[in-house]
Amino acid sequence: MKTTTHKLSDARREMFYAELHALLGAGLDFSAAFRLLIEGEEDRRAKALFEELYDAVVRGLSLADAMRRSGAFRPLECGVVATASYEARPYGVRSALPSVTARRLCPDLIFVPARFDLYKTVSQQIRDIFREYTELVEPLSLDEAFLDVTHLRSATLVAREIKTRIREATGLTASAGVSVNKMLAKIASDYRKPDGLFTIAPSEVEAFVAALPVERFFGIGAVTAERMHRMGIHTGADLRQWDEAALVQRFGKAGHAYYGYARGIDEREVEPHRVRKSVGAETTFAEDTGDRMRLSMELAAVREEVWGRILRHEFRGKTVVLKLKYDDFRQITRSKTLFATVDSAETLRRVSEELLAGVDFHGRRVRLIGLTVGNTPEACADCVQLRFDFDNMK
Repeated sequence: MKTTTHKLSDARREMFYAELHALLGAGLDFSAAFRLLIEGEEDRRAKALFEELYDAVVRGLSLADAMRRSGAFRPLECGVVATASYEARPYGVRSALPSVTARRLCPDLIFVPARFDLYKTVSQQIRDIFREYTELVEPLSLDEAFLDVTHLRSATLVAREIKTRIREATGLTASAGVSVNKMLAKIASDYRKPDGLFTIAPSEVEAFVAALPVERFFGIGAVTAERMHRMGIHTGADLRQWDEAALVQRFGKAGHAYYGYARGIDEREVEPHRVRKSVGAETTFAEDTGDRMRLSMELAAVREEVWGRILRHEFRGKTVVLKLKYDDFRQITRSKTLFATVDSAETLRRVSEELLAGVDFHGRRVRLIGLTVGNTPEACADCVQLRFDFDNMK
């Protein structure tokens, strides 16, 4: 990308964010929205900058990378929100939200750069505290883990003690959920954040699950919850009215889990040595689209979420998988396996854009795009990647 030396004023950057947000919010795809911005710009230097950004995205860069390379935007404005503080959330700021949109929703928003080396150090401190109470610790990410403390006197007292130990050692607050299984403990941990402690006792499980909105169940996202709402399923009590076979027919293998969840059942054990096989993310569009520019933009947002998860989980994988679901509900995947693990956001960008560029839509529109990184070396420690030198084969 040919970079420009033109700097936008704070006021002009804010106007740029507001105009782009309004156009995209009105239903225009990215290409049409950006062309309108260019055509309506009267300042010659700003117009040239916007044309550079547009051309860079057309060539495969994410808008965040194009903005960053232009030098006209602050580095922390060029990306997506990794996580949002409790003060920012009432404004609608959330993880995976484009930073330009977040700035528009909350003009006083302060962006803070990630410091993953520090996070990993503190995470290890916290895990060391966990292991003073039990060896059955299953990390979910840098800041979350399941602990099996059934051998101790009181899980609630242990949770309270661990929270105190974490604050004393790191200065950080922690929230804890206590219950009879992983699903319920995970739900409980989200109930009184920040610095909360919530227990679902065995005698309370049936009533608690019956009143629980389905979107609060572990593993039920916004899209699945919306499908359930259309089926008349809004709470655990509603979900309990469906038999297992019907749920499997509607939701595939996940239907087995939903049937158990509606009854407060989750038979998964805490697995201290569980190897994460993949990390991924996907998004479903409000309206199907065949616009490759918009798909490239949507892929960029999904890709940044995946890269954030790779860093948080310290994950290593060699295979990048692109998933597309068309307007006729047919689903396809395209993948590429590298000789080495995906070690940078740039590698993930390059490979994912190559996969998208290689897909022929055959006139169909796309309703979902997803990206996954898998094939971790730890999942098959004895496996060997074979290489063939085809150029020298006779």
